[in-house]
Amino acid sequence: MLPKLLVILGPTATGKSDLAVFLAQKFNGEVVSADSRQVYRGMDIGTGKITKEEMRGVPHHLLDIVSPCEQFSVAEYQELAERAISDVHARKKLPILCGGTGQYIKAVINHDNLPDVPPNQELRAELETWDTGDLAAELDRLDARRAADIDRNNRRRLIRAIEIAKELGSVPPIMQSSTLRKVELCMIGLKLPAETLRERIHMRLLARLVAGMLDEVERLHVEGLSWERLESFGLEYRYCSHHLQGKIMSEQMVQKLETEIWRYAKRQMTWFKKFNPETRWFSPEERDEIAALVAGWLDGTHSKDLP
Repeated sequence: MLPKLLVILGPTATGKSDLAVFLAQKFNGEVVSADSRQVYRGMDIGTGKITKEEMRGVPHHLLDIVSPCEQFSVAEYQELAERAISDVHARKKLPILCGGTGQYIKAVINHDNLPDVPPNQELRAELETWDTGDLAAELDRLDARRAADIDRNNRRRLIRAIEIAKELGSVPPIMQSSTLRKVELCMIGLKLPAETLRERIHMRLLARLVAGMLDEVERLHVEGLSWERLESFGLEYRYCSHHLQGKIMSEQMVQKLETEIWRYAKRQMTWFKKFNPETRWFSPEERDEIAALVAGWLDGTHSKDLP
């Protein structure tokens, strides 16, 4: 029998981490994070990183594994995640891959063959000083095909794409490995009605601000991260950095964040719904139904015909 891998995915603010802990406690599991920002040390409030108390004794992997001063690629994540999943299997426990970074999840479960280009620290240091628009223009010049389908506001992805294009001449399309699926998957997606999700985003943002998200961003800057680098880490860090630099007022920062996080959540949902048709979608409140599905999958009675 193939080893099993439970995957929990979905848009931001749908309760994925809490569900993963619940299922890990119920089915002797450990959580492997699939979040592109929670890999960084010291970035806790802005990323919504799970706390020790919230883990409730469940081991979590791939949190706090790299300095935010360093670049971290999908290929690096893939290698570490596959190693963590194998380690959990070796201890006869259930690995639960949980997160909202679709490219991380895709790389693991599709066994993507990613470009084998080592980090070029000198080039990365130079590119970190460039404006985001200039990075996008450089990728346009080097590889128009890759530039057409990349997030042009994501500095980390732009820099990595430029790095690969300079090394190989272009960014090769990601190809699925010829290796057959090495694990038996159960894909659980979490979704919420639009208004409920918007309210959750609103309340979570206010909670993060009260918890000290601005102080966290300011501390990271004092510790040596440039404003450009902080802005590359996504919405919370971008708009907090703008406010701390005096570019926007507090009220504008909150308004921008709510709007952009909601747009991001909609993009996530669109991507995940296209990604894997075998994903079973649930409301976060349907824990008993989710647990029943997982139990049937684990004992072999799971059927694709189940509702």
